[in-house]
Amino acid sequence: MKKYSLIFLAVLTLSCNSKSDRSQAFFPTSSGNLNHVTVVMPKADWESSLGKTVRDQMGKIYEGLPLDEAQYSLVYLNPKAFTGFARQSRNIIWFQKDSISRFQLGKNQFARPQIVASITGEDSEVQAFSFEENATLLRQTLAENERQEKLRRINKSPTTETNLDTRFGIHLTYPSAYKTVRDTTNFIWVQKQVQKGHLNIIVYTLPERALEGKFNEKILNIRDSIGKLYIPGRLPGSYLITERAFRPYFYKASLDGKQGFLTKGTWEVANDFMAGPFVNYMLRDSVKKRWIAVEGFAFAPSMSKREYMFELNTILSTLKEVN
Repeated sequence: MKKYSLIFLAVLTLSCNSKSDRSQAFFPTSSGNLNHVTVVMPKADWESSLGKTVRDQMGKIYEGLPLDEAQYSLVYLNPKAFTGFARQSRNIIWFQKDSISRFQLGKNQFARPQIVASITGEDSEVQAFSFEENATLLRQTLAENERQEKLRRINKSPTTETNLDTRFGIHLTYPSAYKTVRDTTNFIWVQKQVQKGHLNIIVYTLPERALEGKFNEKILNIRDSIGKLYIPGRLPGSYLITERAFRPYFYKASLDGKQGFLTKGTWEVANDFMAGPFVNYMLRDSVKKRWIAVEGFAFAPSMSKREYMFELNTILSTLKEVN
């Protein structure tokens, strides 16, 4: 196996070019669909093992969906076309031949907001090694860049509803397109209509000892009981439950300094044929001696679910306690 003496750089450049002292105000706004990444390399490399390495690493599955979907959609671009407007893509992976092997993350290099991953090496094999070594860091950086971009778009027209603030003492930032469809003493449900379906956010609280014992079983049973009480299906006697045939993912999690559990899985409707993905946080509020449950779930049959769940995940990440 070929041995390499490599210099790896994984740095985040905080400005485009401090020496020139150019103002960010003159930079164009970046473009591109959310979770799309432009890959710049020679065509021969794209069709060889280097391209396969990039597709494998950037095509990691978006977790928690009923059907597999890649976390990122890749758009190939020949280096000869990487000029002008093409450089304004929000997420770019740029491969170049150089005697120095390097992986570098740059911020706002050609537009803003923008992340440019620059990979150099003497040949495609060296470049592939460098890229693969830093792929996890790249995915994490792009994920945060896309989350911030989604929040920017949400904040163009945020909701003015304050029922979550007044009822539970928490705040979520979500678009004004979401409307409250159910508001009871300990349960709020907001919903946005989308093509062939809807996106949903629900919030409720639980007693402090609600998750004692096997927390994973308790979480699923609680979801089922909440669904039976508050989330009916289309047919009489139908209601939302957890799909048990596909094992949910459980993680320890933290939001707004509150520790708890994150669950990702698939919901279905008892006594009906409806299903889709969900993401659920149960967070311990030690001050008020309770658990706060916030959940997003999507119903969009025959449609890709990645962008819908990305929106719901982004909204849930904004949870803040209010006085």
